[in-house]
Amino acid sequence: MHDVSDPRNASILINVNGELKPRAEAVVSVFDSGFMLGDGVWEGLRVHKGRIAFLGRHLDRLFEGAKAIAMDVGLTREAVTERLYQTLDANGMDEGVHVRLMVTRGVRSTPYQDPRVVVTPATVVVVPEYKQPPEGVNEHGLKLFTVHVRRGDPAVQDQKINSHSKLNCILASIQATQAGADEALMLDPHGFVATCNSTHFFIVRSGEVWTSSGKYCLGGITRGLALEIAREAGIPAIEKDFSLTDVYGADEAFVTGTFAGIVPVREIDGRGLTCRGPMVERLQQLYADRVERDVMEQNRP
Repeated sequence: MHDVSDPRNASILINVNGELKPRAEAVVSVFDSGFMLGDGVWEGLRVHKGRIAFLGRHLDRLFEGAKAIAMDVGLTREAVTERLYQTLDANGMDEGVHVRLMVTRGVRSTPYQDPRVVVTPATVVVVPEYKQPPEGVNEHGLKLFTVHVRRGDPAVQDQKINSHSKLNCILASIQATQAGADEALMLDPHGFVATCNSTHFFIVRSGEVWTSSGKYCLGGITRGLALEIAREAGIPAIEKDFSLTDVYGADEAFVTGTFAGIVPVREIDGRGLTCRGPMVERLQQLYADRVERDVMEQNRP
């Protein structure tokens, strides 16, 4: 799901290793680990009322991912937070903004996989852009297509790591686009529904909310929040294995992500679903309330 490009983004300042650069000058070395090998982790962040929503959860995931791949971010959580807000302030941004925070293992001395050839601290880039979900997407919903590209076994490449190596998801996205859909629905190695290529997937059946077991997908922040707000409201919210048969017979479906929150799905593989049915509408409101609460409770640097 992509946005309609905002002309203001042409003149934004991008933070590259603590230095603010105009868009055209925001570059990294050809020897950078991220460019050369996809070696790094990243977060997508949403800005609301001058605050970064659920920042603590995002930083937890970023630092856990870095630790899992034995990469030193080179900055404390507080320093990362300050850098994010410095970048927003330099751009005068406080609403309708999506931030990509990227951390790679740094510059290598030569094109080689072994991290022992890394010669600089981690590369830390903050790209803040004005981005809004497409007009009306919360009402008319998304069209999904189930692709052949599977989510991998964790021993091959663990999908829980939000790494810069996104080829698996890109191939899924290409197939979905060629099929005329907005997003790809991806299965796990056993043929159960896993997730979408850039969002998490839920179905609604008989008043219950179902999402995948989570074994083959990223630990989504909005995914986790959707489960929490549903349970707090007394709605049964279940993580389980389910198949396309369950999906095709569902009452409603929706996807979750930091960029657009909770978005209804209108069609999957040519089967229509109740789009923005009562459950999705209720969850959207609960999520909006939760975002408001989170930003009100935050103290920014």
